[in-house]
Amino acid sequence: MKIVAINGSHRGERGFTQFLLEKLAVGAYEAGAEVEIVVLARHQINQCTGCQICHTDGSYLECVYGDGDDVKSIFDRMRKADILIFATPVYLFGISSLLKRFLERINSTGDSDRLRVSKSGLVFHHIDRELCSKPFALLVTCDNLEDETPRSVISYFTAYSRFMDAPIVGTLIRKNGVLVGHGKSSELEQKYPRIQGVYEAYMQAGRELATSGRISGKTMWRANRHILDVPLLGLLLKLKPIKGKMIERAKI
Repeated sequence: MKIVAINGSHRGERGFTQFLLEKLAVGAYEAGAEVEIVVLARHQINQCTGCQICHTDGSYLECVYGDGDDVKSIFDRMRKADILIFATPVYLFGISSLLKRFLERINSTGDSDRLRVSKSGLVFHHIDRELCSKPFALLVTCDNLEDETPRSVISYFTAYSRFMDAPIVGTLIRKNGVLVGHGKSSELEQKYPRIQGVYEAYMQAGRELATSGRISGKTMWRANRHILDVPLLGLLLKLKPIKGKMIERAKI
């Protein structure tokens, strides 16, 4: 099993997204998988300008950038993978501009004049299935605790899955990044015992990807649950007065 993870964080290897990807990688390694984490922040990713030269006879499905940046080589690595992981922090309610710029370069790999119907029944154009139709897991990080914060990221990759015939094999949404301490505070781990359980769940998710090709519902629940061990917290967070009190306490 070969797993290729795409880290779309602008912070690269210094960020919380990378920290959690490395937890996943540990579990996958333990289960015998080969794991590669591609840190986009370390690569040259030129912007697709929609020039459409890649759709002309002279340069059919060949991007004008060619080997002029790192996208082609990363695409080649993705084609050799059995499973992909798309990982991004939430920036202003969406995926990072770095990951978006990278994914937009897929434009050069499909013929927009050759229409097809996806397995989900959606009209789309020809795609490079070796690149676009890989099973993938999604990892989203954010500091906020609101369910609404990562919603558009989830929606984006749900659409990607349906148009690209790419099965989603796991969705990891790690909110409360500030409370988790971005993996750098043992003091926070003592204050919030669930943090260690979350890390263990991420390693288990890696093992499951390596052995069964998907993350179980139980493991996703453990990885995604609130850090605060408060009964009925999900319900309480729907009440505006409770949120106000939480904010006031945070100011103290």
